[in-house]
Amino acid sequence: MPETILVIPCFNEAERLRSDLFGDYLDSDPETDFLFVDDGSHDGTAAILEDMAARGQGRISVVTQPRNQGKAEAVRAGMNQAFSTDARFVGYFDADLATPLAELSRLRDVLRDDESIEIVFASRVQLLGRRIQRRPLRHYLGRVFATVASEVLGLPVYDTQCGAKLFRAGPRVRALFGEPFLSNWVFDVELIARWRAAEREAGAPPAQQVIYEVPVDEWVDVAGSKVRPADFVRALAEIWRISRRYLPRNPRRTTPE
Repeated sequence: MPETILVIPCFNEAERLRSDLFGDYLDSDPETDFLFVDDGSHDGTAAILEDMAARGQGRISVVTQPRNQGKAEAVRAGMNQAFSTDARFVGYFDADLATPLAELSRLRDVLRDDESIEIVFASRVQLLGRRIQRRPLRHYLGRVFATVASEVLGLPVYDTQCGAKLFRAGPRVRALFGEPFLSNWVFDVELIARWRAAEREAGAPPAQQVIYEVPVDEWVDVAGSKVRPADFVRALAEIWRISRRYLPRNPRRTTPE
């Protein structure tokens, strides 16, 4: 059993799926396997995944959703399948590899080095010496969204929406994926909100003690993204729904100790 299983949600990714990069990464990292979730694709994605699995020597598996249910449910299905194994760490990356697979080792090192950390988020921070390429409009809308999410959650989280996250496969993390998400667009925010609810209802340790953000060295906005600027309004509406379900009206903002 590998130490890490990485879930890759896919919907109509035939034009962007780099099977060569996934294959090369398996050769370089014997401790990681891939679990692809085909979310009802109708463009040839299924055939590509079938071929990858056949050539993956047992290290690539595929879960097929009979119909398109959205990224949130695809990730949840894949994560729950991965939790059923004995993998120590389970996470998900976007299929377009905007976050390169090389960043996985940096996320995993955090979990290996500190047993108190349960969740590691990749974070897109434009710093000198890093290659972070985002279209200007998406960058500025993203910063507005991140500020709103931070205020609603009561946490100084910088980037909830980078599609690269890794989790320690323990019972508290598994519980986060137990029920379908309210949100299909910003389920990453909902994951944090669920943890904050567990603080109040189940005595979980404070989120700021178990969630860690790692600025990635590289993130490139890959052409063909299904996210559009108009989705910004929908995302804000979903944050409102999340706050109504999981959070008190005025969550106390906390900072790391």
